[in-house]
Amino acid sequence: MIEDWRYGGFGLYVHWPFCASKCPYCDFNSHVVAHVDQSRWAAALAKEIRYWGERTQGRLLNSIFFGGGTPSLMDVSTVASVLEEARKCWTWANDIEITLEANPSSVDASRFEGYAKAGVNRVSMGVQSLIEDDLKRLGRLHSVAEALAAFDIARSVFNRVSFDLIYARQNQSLADWRNELSMALDLAVDHLSLYQLTIEDGTAFGDRHARGLLKGLPEEGLSADMFDVTRETCETFGYSQYEVSNYAVPGAESRHNLIYWRGGDYVGVGPGAHGRVTLENQGRFATRAHSTPGKWIEQAETGTSLAESETLNLQDHVYERFIMGLRLTEGLDIERINAIRPDCFDNEQLEFLQSKGLIWRKDNKLGATREGQSVLNMLITELAPE
Repeated sequence: MIEDWRYGGFGLYVHWPFCASKCPYCDFNSHVVAHVDQSRWAAALAKEIRYWGERTQGRLLNSIFFGGGTPSLMDVSTVASVLEEARKCWTWANDIEITLEANPSSVDASRFEGYAKAGVNRVSMGVQSLIEDDLKRLGRLHSVAEALAAFDIARSVFNRVSFDLIYARQNQSLADWRNELSMALDLAVDHLSLYQLTIEDGTAFGDRHARGLLKGLPEEGLSADMFDVTRETCETFGYSQYEVSNYAVPGAESRHNLIYWRGGDYVGVGPGAHGRVTLENQGRFATRAHSTPGKWIEQAETGTSLAESETLNLQDHVYERFIMGLRLTEGLDIERINAIRPDCFDNEQLEFLQSKGLIWRKDNKLGATREGQSVLNMLITELAPE
């Protein structure tokens, strides 16, 4: 029987935790520091990659993703060192996707050309808004003009360029979002990630919201309408929704993120990085590295940076498949789920949810309909076995 992770593929995630400033909505593991010893970090990241390479020998590496933080603050030599080590540890797929996240305020042509020469072949830019005042509210360091200039640089160097936008922002109307999204789609190359603003605990926005100081957030109904407009507008421009918040022209889907959503294996290195790794005769492990940069690099240099490594039981494994797979337009493979844990599906329940227009079933696939995507958390709770 095929090991389950092979259906999703194998990737490497590299977390660069440093930023020029902390955005008020961000709950990622990011830190503002005055100086980074890039050569020290390059060596520590390479050592962690070697650690995992020894445990996953013989695998075909489908993707590498530099996330953060702000990876576009990495020296070209740091990125090159990480890629060189990854090439030593694994065989690379002929069409390997190597993505680097970038903020417009840290983009210049020579740096991007250096990344491309090192092997990066895809860039994901954190634009977040094309409205000047909203960029300031979101705590972004760049202006709209700087974002457009950075995007032009990225487009001149890389064939594959994605960028992110956040909607359901303060005082944003449905017409505002439709117009802004149309502007973005006129610019876009092949991929957009479009996220509703969420207020997370532990962020500056979370604190303001708790004190009643974050005014003008949309009501639930308006947010739902914005979600529908997002899908409709993207489709008009030839971008298909392949995941709840991600749209692409055919063939330009993020291969790395598909590894997550399809339940593949991925090694995570860098502070706070998560991983899912299946080891022969040992099972599938959920891993997490130490979050604090200082502690992470000390641990990485002296041993391993792992803070947690937990074996996933069958129930955990299947639950993750529901959480991730139902986000995809392609849905879940029923036979694959049953191969992990038989009798996961209640046919009576499936018929009920299908009669309500919340799920679809075709051949051996099951997924959320457009209506079901709007209540996805409820669907996962209903469908995922206990």
